[in-house]
Amino acid sequence: MFSSPAYAQTIGSAPGATGFAAYSGFIPIVLMVVIFYFLLIRPQQARAKQHKAMIEGAKKGDVVITGGGLVGRVIKVDGDEVEVELAPSVRVRAIKSTLTEVRGTTKPAND
Repeated sequence: MFSSPAYAQTIGSAPGATGFAAYSGFIPIVLMVVIFYFLLIRPQQARAKQHKAMIEGAKKGDVVITGGGLVGRVIKVDGDEVEVELAPSVRVRAIKSTLTEVRGTTKPAND
């Protein structure tokens, strides 16, 4: 019926399936995860930590930029809110977490 006899292979005798070679396919994946951590995740965490410290350090007199792009001077800090003066007699309250930048105090130029 069949022209050649069939031979079964035993488990473990397959070429390349012993020891280190069985796990060598995972090495590139592990390397990619490590590279992503050091090039993307870790710097982003450092920037987020720095941004949080900058926002928490906002004080009266600082010039701030809100998430909507409005630039104003901090008049009052109350917990997690700040009161920002955008123009003379134009004040708004903003949540500290919506501030994108704190530029610090600006002193008037000497004429």
